[in-house]
Amino acid sequence: MSHHSNYSNSYRRAKVLVTGADGFIGSHLVEALVAAGANVTALSLYTGSDTHGWLDTLDDDVREAIKLVRGDVRDSAFTRRLVEGQEIVFHLAALIAIPYSYAAAQSYVDVNVTGTLNVLEGARAHGVRRIVHTSTSEVYGTAQFTPINEGHPVVAQSPYAASKAGADMMATAYAKSFDSPIIILRPFNTYGPRQSERAVISSTIRQALDPACTSIHLGDISTKRDFTFVRDTARAFLAAGSVENLSYGEPYNCGTGRTVTISETVDAIRAAVGTNKPVVTEETRFRPGPSEVRLLEADASRFQKATGWNSATALEDGIAETVSWWRRRLQFGNVRPSGAYIA
Repeated sequence: MSHHSNYSNSYRRAKVLVTGADGFIGSHLVEALVAAGANVTALSLYTGSDTHGWLDTLDDDVREAIKLVRGDVRDSAFTRRLVEGQEIVFHLAALIAIPYSYAAAQSYVDVNVTGTLNVLEGARAHGVRRIVHTSTSEVYGTAQFTPINEGHPVVAQSPYAASKAGADMMATAYAKSFDSPIIILRPFNTYGPRQSERAVISSTIRQALDPACTSIHLGDISTKRDFTFVRDTARAFLAAGSVENLSYGEPYNCGTGRTVTISETVDAIRAAVGTNKPVVTEETRFRPGPSEVRLLEADASRFQKATGWNSATALEDGIAETVSWWRRRLQFGNVRPSGAYIA
């Protein structure tokens, strides 16, 4: 049972909840679950503007197959009602922008720690079969050794990282205290269509394609990252939600095990776009010195051995697909007005 790269058969008619379904990874996970035949309830953050984030852009057949719910994981009573009757819960709802966490740390605790607690309490109250909690490689801080395995110390270098580490520990505590069936999936950097322009690959592609940008403005391009294409990350979630022999309350790294510098990544993007726009690095885009994570490289062997998962998409192929998605998006003018960096 353990070594199957296609986890779809586990999801046919399963009742599945995805929090943060309106987000970048969440929307791709919803597509994968619908394709696998799951009955998906997709939670998007309630806003006054009557939108469901990226769920609004999915194909009609996918949208018709899912139950759209709007709300907020910070509301414990709402969250408990939402979880009732679900067999598998994928918890992706989170505040994720690192720069904003310096300005508004408490909101990160409210959403990421308390929101996770509300999901765990709801799952415990209603006997959910499995919860997949989303962690992040950011909890490791700058690599003390590479590749990074799950035994690497947790060093929170930003309020965002601290909130995610707190949420992870809450998940571990629930597994140990109440025998909650929680898998902690710890993706390294994910990229692809629908990712926010706060992320370096999206930002670079937008600037490379946008005729209004004569050069590509970036922060520190000497840092190294382990980039996973979003569909591979979505498949990792499917594996985490279905494979039997995973340990509850323990983190599993999810990444390619290959690193590239941001500089190399930018060169690959310029080649894919076919542009020779110059790259300008700006001090204002640098993170506070001790807060910048210099190097991330995943050792995902524990997760790979348990599930048979691996990242199937080469960086060049993933970048090419992301570039073509951006081309279509810019063509329809569906972008924020300026290519300038936002915090």
